[in-house]
Amino acid sequence: MQYGDFYYPMPINEPVLNYAPGSKEKLALKTVLKELKNTKIDVPMYIGGDEVRTGKTLEIRPPHERKHLLGHFHVGEAKHVTKAINAALKVKDKWAKMSWENRANIFLKAADLLAGKYRPYINATTMLAQSKNCFQAEIDAACELIDFLRFNVHFLSDIYRQQPISGSSMNNRVEYRPLEGFIFALTPFNFTAIGGNLPTSAAMCGNVVIWKCANTQVYSAQMFMRILKEAGLPDGVINLVFIDGPTIGEIVFNHRDFAGIHFTGSTGVFNKMWETIGKNMGMYRSYPRIVGETGGKDFVIAHKSANPDVVVTALARGAFEFQGQKCSAASRAYIPSNIAAEVKKKLVEEVKTMKMGTVEDFTNFINAVIDEKSFDKLEGYIKGARKRDSGAKVWVGGKCDKTEGYFIEPTIIEASDPYYITMCEELFGPILTVYIYDENKFESTLKLVDETSPYALTGAVIAQDRFAVELATDKLRNSAGNFYINDKPTGAVVGQQPFGGARGSGTNDKAGSILNLYRWLSARTIKETFNSATDYRYPFLQEK
Repeated sequence: MQYGDFYYPMPINEPVLNYAPGSKEKLALKTVLKELKNTKIDVPMYIGGDEVRTGKTLEIRPPHERKHLLGHFHVGEAKHVTKAINAALKVKDKWAKMSWENRANIFLKAADLLAGKYRPYINATTMLAQSKNCFQAEIDAACELIDFLRFNVHFLSDIYRQQPISGSSMNNRVEYRPLEGFIFALTPFNFTAIGGNLPTSAAMCGNVVIWKCANTQVYSAQMFMRILKEAGLPDGVINLVFIDGPTIGEIVFNHRDFAGIHFTGSTGVFNKMWETIGKNMGMYRSYPRIVGETGGKDFVIAHKSANPDVVVTALARGAFEFQGQKCSAASRAYIPSNIAAEVKKKLVEEVKTMKMGTVEDFTNFINAVIDEKSFDKLEGYIKGARKRDSGAKVWVGGKCDKTEGYFIEPTIIEASDPYYITMCEELFGPILTVYIYDENKFESTLKLVDETSPYALTGAVIAQDRFAVELATDKLRNSAGNFYINDKPTGAVVGQQPFGGARGSGTNDKAGSILNLYRWLSARTIKETFNSATDYRYPFLQEK
């Protein structure tokens, strides 16, 4: 029985450690990296209270060091999907009825474990298997994931406190129930924080979850799952499975108790799932919640008044941090003719200083792309730009080598046609395409930016002229769900810049805000009357 209003106030964002030479955090991280590389891990699926090992395994290898084996994970099949759903539904009622303070404190404890003894482990697993340098791992796997857990507890507390007004002789209240069934969380390789947030945000609201992470994110996902279990998450609330997409989709989307999907991934996959869910509507208990953050073709447009150094830094960081493998990464840039030469000179010089190699060398800014499929796709775009009649030319970079790891140099392409293929298609790699426009055609170029891509995730305008800033903000209103002024289009912080886009970039349900949590709740209004009517007749009927 609850005897108080257990409210969780607004937290502060987790401080980002800097990993300076000789710092305590750098020494701890290097020790853990060495420990993990010397250990071959055997990763089971987590279904109910069982660690499921099938004997059918896949290897875990660093993208930047293909010869090294980190371990294996066990691959499931259709029967394991059914087992996971049954395990989730078995604990569903008990989990939904758990008091809010006990449910919340599991996730707050997980955040503290991440911030403390497991910080070097969640960072190291992310570095090794997703090829992130220490800073990229720190802002993702540690800080953002900690923030998701703490801020979501606060946001949910706020939701529970939101109550309707009551008239005289009555009381109105709203209870926020979990959805009726189970949630399917399908997460990508590129952010450990997304892998953690998609299942936990739904679970925090009282839902039970089937979690399938990308095969290339298993190493850090299993570490987070172990942290959740240590924090006290009951068996079956979140079930982590490693099963191919078509197999798991066939069972999940044809199950009567499917209640929603929390997804980050490609637009094509999301569209196909939406189509499947729509065709199966007749079999579900209720309308499933469909929440997705999908592709992006993110832009930076500079005005003729822009500071060239600001443009250069925004592009260098925005396009090439984590090898451009962020859905928010700067992928296309529009540079005015009056500063184009200076921007080109300085940007090329900056890119040439970027060291590339393994994550264990902390002087490397660039690491490997995630796998061979990605490597081959990106190499194809670069080769296409090098063709004599392509209408494009490579400013810098372009070298591709997968001898030791999947390394692609940060590459800048200049396109003479604003609709050149790499100005339009999502690449998801360290390739930036630049189009130089007439400095006096800013407004028409804004229209070009808006119409070039089907996506609308992130974008930035760089200008010192405030009228130009206002014009761009207005004309690009629907072009980006996260819009930046005089900054790179990446780096959204939980609680500060709720993240998500519309158009082909998703449902814009804003991870890292209260908006996302509403999607995993079903409100029930309860009205209680104290002075109940005993006669159907209203006063207006009494006229003689």
